[in-house]
Amino acid sequence: MDAFEAIKATFFQECDELLADLEQKLMLLEQGQTDLETINAVFRAVHSVKGGAGAFGLEDLVRFAHVFETLMDELRAGRKPCDPVTIKTLLRASDVLADHIQAAQGLAPAVDEARSAGLVAELEMLTHGGEAPVVVEAEEDDFGFTPMAFDMPLELPDISAAAEPASGWRIVFRPHGRMYASANETGLLLRELARLGPTTVALDEGEVPMLETLNVEDGCLTWTVELSAAVDEAAVREVFDFVEADCDLTLTPLDAAGSAPVFEDEPPAILPASDDLDIAALLAKATAVAAPAPAPQPITSQLITPQPVAPQPVAPEPAPVVSAPPQSVASAAAPAAPAPVTIRVDLDRVDRLINVVGELVIQQAMLSQRVLESGLARSSGIALGMEDLELLTREIQDSVMAIRAQPVKSVFQRMPRLVREVADMVSKQVRLVTAGEDTEVDKTVVERLAEPITHMLRNAIDHGLETPEERLAAGKPAEGVVRLAALHRSGRIVIEISDDGRGINRERVRKIAVDKGLIAADAVLTDEQTDNLIFLPGFSTAAVVSDISGRGVGMDVVKRSIQALGGRISISSVPGKGSTFTLSLPLTLAVLDGMVVTAAEQTLITPLPTIVESLTPQAADLHHVGGVDPVIRFRDRFLPLIDVALTLGFRDTPMTPTDGVAVVVETEGGQQAALLFEAIQGQRQVVIKSLETNYQPVEGVAAATILGDGRVALILDVDVLVTDMRRKSFRPDFKLAS
Repeated sequence: MDAFEAIKATFFQECDELLADLEQKLMLLEQGQTDLETINAVFRAVHSVKGGAGAFGLEDLVRFAHVFETLMDELRAGRKPCDPVTIKTLLRASDVLADHIQAAQGLAPAVDEARSAGLVAELEMLTHGGEAPVVVEAEEDDFGFTPMAFDMPLELPDISAAAEPASGWRIVFRPHGRMYASANETGLLLRELARLGPTTVALDEGEVPMLETLNVEDGCLTWTVELSAAVDEAAVREVFDFVEADCDLTLTPLDAAGSAPVFEDEPPAILPASDDLDIAALLAKATAVAAPAPAPQPITSQLITPQPVAPQPVAPEPAPVVSAPPQSVASAAAPAAPAPVTIRVDLDRVDRLINVVGELVIQQAMLSQRVLESGLARSSGIALGMEDLELLTREIQDSVMAIRAQPVKSVFQRMPRLVREVADMVSKQVRLVTAGEDTEVDKTVVERLAEPITHMLRNAIDHGLETPEERLAAGKPAEGVVRLAALHRSGRIVIEISDDGRGINRERVRKIAVDKGLIAADAVLTDEQTDNLIFLPGFSTAAVVSDISGRGVGMDVVKRSIQALGGRISISSVPGKGSTFTLSLPLTLAVLDGMVVTAAEQTLITPLPTIVESLTPQAADLHHVGGVDPVIRFRDRFLPLIDVALTLGFRDTPMTPTDGVAVVVETEGGQQAALLFEAIQGQRQVVIKSLETNYQPVEGVAAATILGDGRVALILDVDVLVTDMRRKSFRPDFKLAS
């Protein structure tokens, strides 16, 4: 990949971040948070997309972003109200902007021109107060504007003098320290000004303090530029668009300003500027007394782009409008604190680092095992050193995993657009409520969550929610609510998708399953089993195949996707009140804290977050239910007692409970049981290895790991053992101590 394509790829990565931020801020506007900072944030996001797109010649994207940006400029200047109609239009405009970016990136077909043109017209109508804009330049035709015929009064005032741009400008420019921290350079701005016409540049270093009081993060230099060119103010201000909030900027027409000021302490360094301006020479004096800029930030909205061939701006700006001084806007938009320093790193590099650290964990466990087997005293220097190594290894492991962790916000922020589109397609009123967007999870898990959540949201809107008429007749609000939430529970991440709709019609579900031959007509099913029929391949309750549903593949795909991540899905539904789908997934696919246990001379790992307590069974606490199912008394309750070795087939006869150890575990659904083992070896952090990838799926086993002595140990799937396999292992010959 050449340098230009690499920069272009970075621009599209930034676009994803800008679109996510744009969507978030528009949602705040929809919720009534119409403060200036939120409006400015929307404007900056659109403007950054437009600026980068112009550098790469993405004309369609530039045109649409320009119209979007113009309306936002009216809103932030207070000339237009940020009312609900405008906000709804902006939300739809953000969708089309995303389509333009996807099309420019080659990830989607061409944008629907009719839809794009329609939104351009709506944005223009909102911008110009319901009147079609007057086209004043021929170049505007390139932006899809249609000239309109209109009657002119017989006598017009002479506005030629007012319309004529100034003969030149004096620009006084003082950068703040945060401008350099954002990877912007004064030299590039001076070069852009030189492209507008002949310039004379003066540097004022009079405010540079003595070395002992110099703060390297302060901006101490002031630049005065005389631009001798008949250009309008908008063209000059466009040069400073990306740094407007990070500098003090004053523009004065040369006719009114006179000549450049002369500094009293020493004559300014004045250099005539042209297209061949030697910026390095001009900055030499400044760099000798001013501190260098902080370390470069990741390429963000202040993307340094290749210089266009033509000196004109990429997109024509609207006619200049008298507005508040830019300094007031800059001060309002200035960030309260500097942005955190970040870098972009290929995910493959992080994966390789995680694999190496995983091997380090295994080697550390092996060394600890060898030291233990050698019989060295725990107080020996080697044993103490191994303990320090274990602590250091865990810290490295946690730090590396934190690098891969990212909030589920990146997935959640894509869903409002989906909800709006599906609601429009089925003519329903839907409001999406999200919670827990900052919940962090492994990046691999986050990336693979988008498809299942998309399927389930579409299902909730299409099948779960009633039409507005049906909701009103049932005494509900016309607007349905879909809730998307994320939270941590028992060392796993839980995603909940719920709605306040009609719930699952179990009689209809059962009838469809029987008609399709998925179950026998005389099958006896519980409510939970009936609900889970919707996950069977080929099952669908839709009467007509549509773009949204009806082919019987959606929920089957969801279940397979979740299981592939080591997770599971459950349903809770109340007829007439709604349904809740719960996805439970591991926080990470790489490491696990577990309890090492022994069952029939086999070493197993029980996930530590599922363990409630361990105890030695007493004969008085052991009973049978119906003479078949063994249970154990635990804190005034009776819990099922599961002989793990018997259940997994390691042993043909049950063991005597009083000879072993019972480990009380809790499933994600809150169900508790006691797992019976022969012994507990201790707690250990293990590296997860996929059993399905390296061997084949095994019921009751979630994954495998490598122990310190090189043996392979199985990691138990507690939920499957408790809920599914327990029924298969109950035998009437279960022995109790006499």
